Amino acid sequence: MAKALAAIVGMGMIPCGKHGARSVIDMAAEAAYLALQDAGVKPGQVDACFYGNVLAGRLFGSNTIGQNVFWEVGINRAPVVNVENACTSGSTALYLGYNMIAAGQAEVVLAAASEKMYVKNTGLVDAGFDELDTLLGLVAPATFGIRARRYMKEFGATEKQLALVAVKNRSHARFNPLAQFREAITVEEVLASPMVADPLTRLQCCPIADGAAAVVLCSPAMAKRLGRAVNIEATVLVSGDYCNPPDLTRFETVRRAGHLAYEKAGIGPGDLHVVECHDAFTITEILNYEALGFCQLGEGGKLVEEGRTKLGGRLPVNVSGGLLSRGHPVGASGLVQAAEIVAQLRGEAGARQVQGARIGLVHNMGGDKDGDVRACTVSILSKI
Repeated sequence: MAKALAAIVGMGMIPCGKHGARSVIDMAAEAAYLALQDAGVKPGQVDACFYGNVLAGRLFGSNTIGQNVFWEVGINRAPVVNVENACTSGSTALYLGYNMIAAGQAEVVLAAASEKMYVKNTGLVDAGFDELDTLLGLVAPATFGIRARRYMKEFGATEKQLALVAVKNRSHARFNPLAQFREAITVEEVLASPMVADPLTRLQCCPIADGAAAVVLCSPAMAKRLGRAVNIEATVLVSGDYCNPPDLTRFETVRRAGHLAYEKAGIGPGDLHVVECHDAFTITEILNYEALGFCQLGEGGKLVEEGRTKLGGRLPVNVSGGLLSRGHPVGASGLVQAAEIVAQLRGEAGARQVQGARIGLVHNMGGDKDGDVRACTVSILSKI
C-alpha cells in the first residue's frame, strides 16, 4: 500500500431504531461528541466539518442543519458543509473530509450524519416525484424485486439463497447492541413474511431507522500523536452511467467504484478481511458480492449459501447486521458502516469481532436513475 494521506482517529454512533422526540440535530450532536471523545480531540482543534442528511429538508423544512449540529458540541467559525447525496450522504461527507486533509487544507475534520425516519406520514422514500419512473411505480422495492427475478432466471439462484442473506445478517446483529433487530430468524420465517415486491418479502427489505454516526479524520502526523488510528487507504465517489437499457443483474457502477478503490489502495478483493456493504434488499448484497469482486458473476447466491460471508467465514460481510437488521437511517448509514469497520480493525467489536481483521472495505450506494445508482462510495481502511 502507498502511504495513507489521512486516518480516522475517533468514531461515535447511537443505536439505530426509534428515537421518539429526538431531533436530527440532537442525535448527530451526540454522535459527534462521542467521536471527539473517542479521538481525544477538542472542539477547537477541528478545522472543518461535514454533515450528511437526506430527509430533514423534505420532512421538517430544515436547512443548514450541520451548523446547528456542530455548534452543539462547541464548534463554530470552522467551515461547515451540508451534504445530501441519497444513501451515500454520510460516506460522501467522509470522502470530502478525506480530500480536504489530503489536499493539506485541514489537519482535523469532523464528519457526522443523522436521519429521522420514524415520522408520521413520512411515506415511501423515493427518487422524487419529478421522476417519471417514480410516478409509474418504479420505487426501490419494485426495482430490486425485478432485479431479483431477473438474476434468478439468468443464474439459477434460489429464493432460499436470497433469504439466507437476511438470516446471516440477523445472526450477526445478535451481537451488536446498537442494531435495531437482534432476534434470530430462519429461512422459513423470511420466506413466510409478507410479500413486498415479488420475490422480496418484508424480512428481505431493510427497515427504516432513526440514527446517527460520526468520525474524526486527521492528517497522518496527527494520527501518530493521537494513536488508535485507522488509515484511509482509499475513498472514492462515483456516479452512474445511466445506460439504457440497463443490465439488471450487474452493478457496473459499483464494479467501477470498487476497481478505483482497489487501484488507489494497491490491493485486491482477496486482501480484504471484513466488509460492510449496502444491503437494502437481500438481492442487493448478492449483486454487490459480484460487483466488488468477491466471486464470479452468478456465484453470489452460492457464496452466502456456503457460509463464506458469515462471521467465521472467508470474508465476513455486514457483521454489524447490515441495513437489513441494524437498520438504515438513510443519510447516516455510510458513517455507521465506517464506524463498524473502525471498531473491527481496532479489535473492539466484542462478540462479533472478525479475528485478525486488518483491512476492511466500506461500500454504500443510493438513488435510482434509469436502473443505475446515482451515487456510489467505496472506502478501504487498514490497521497496518
